Amino acid sequence: MTTPGVAVVGVHGHGASHVRNVARLAETGRARLVAVADPRPAENLPDDVQVFAGLEELLKATEIDVVIISTPIQTHLPLAELAMRAGVDVLLEKPPTASLAEFEALSAVISETGRACQVGFQAQASKATLTLASMVADGRFGEIRGISAVGKWVRKAQYFQRARWAGRRTLDGIAVVDGAVTNPLAHSTAAALLLDGSQGLDDVRSVETELYRANPIESDDTSTVRLVTGRGTPILIAVTLCASEHLEPRVIVHGSEGRAVLRYASDTLEFDDGTVRKFERDDLLENLLDHRADPAVPLSVPLSATGGFTKVVEAVRVAEDPARIPAECVRWEGDGLERHPIVLDVEKWIDRASDELALFSELGAPWTQQEKTIDAEPRL
Repeated sequence: MTTPGVAVVGVHGHGASHVRNVARLAETGRARLVAVADPRPAENLPDDVQVFAGLEELLKATEIDVVIISTPIQTHLPLAELAMRAGVDVLLEKPPTASLAEFEALSAVISETGRACQVGFQAQASKATLTLASMVADGRFGEIRGISAVGKWVRKAQYFQRARWAGRRTLDGIAVVDGAVTNPLAHSTAAALLLDGSQGLDDVRSVETELYRANPIESDDTSTVRLVTGRGTPILIAVTLCASEHLEPRVIVHGSEGRAVLRYASDTLEFDDGTVRKFERDDLLENLLDHRADPAVPLSVPLSATGGFTKVVEAVRVAEDPARIPAECVRWEGDGLERHPIVLDVEKWIDRASDELALFSELGAPWTQQEKTIDAEPRL
């Protein structure tokens, strides 16, 4: 069989890791890196890799089997549709779309073309996530009181200046829906939904959002979101990009007969008895290639398995603009591109939200006690 040809669209930032991964698979003969596309110059590519400014030119000039799309959120739908209508399978970075309407449009394209579309939620392919999901389904933790997703990250000014769309809810009239919940810490929500077996579009019954920002941006950087699944499970997401230190995200199962913590970034599970288990994870591109060779091999993250997550994206999209966290609740550190806010005691409030499955306002977090301010500050 001919070795599948792969192209990468968007080779800077996270896209660079995709280029490296295809190069790794090329060394074992599993794939060929045929071309890349990016409006900005690409560096450190093998001499035989063709370079294009955009996907349309790439598709006209090359023959490829798979394209990896690691581009701004608002470009995902048009680029994925372009590729699939050209007969190419797609590995699409998360979040797959910026709205429910776009999700439905992309689902229709997949149905019409019969192409495969894998979504880049790596945590879904972790044996740690899948093992814990199986344990929950088997009743190992008794009745599930709820699931919480906790993220305490630090993002500096350079993060929001890396691209025009960063930190934006819309750009040039098009939905972007960047933000702590929907982009950098999106894996937390998606993993929590998988643990509950509630990944589908119809598996999420309701979504409540409380979106705040300490940075001078449009999108949220400190938020709680609570959703209830069709199973009746409350899932509480408590995240910030304004922590005092950068910590690994956690997804916590709260059961009547025990508690478990998933640390998906390191593929580990922690249990009440102190046991810590480390797992492997499947590679999403390898899984897509296996699926192409044998359709009986299921995709790890088909688009349909991100419907529940898209319900959350849609709720964030239509929510009121994030409220500004009052200055007295924020301490700033660093200068220039290193400058970043720390929301005072945010870790304490996130932990309480996780334990009590409660929104910040229900707990009385200080930045929720004042009248919401949604003014337009200069951007970073």
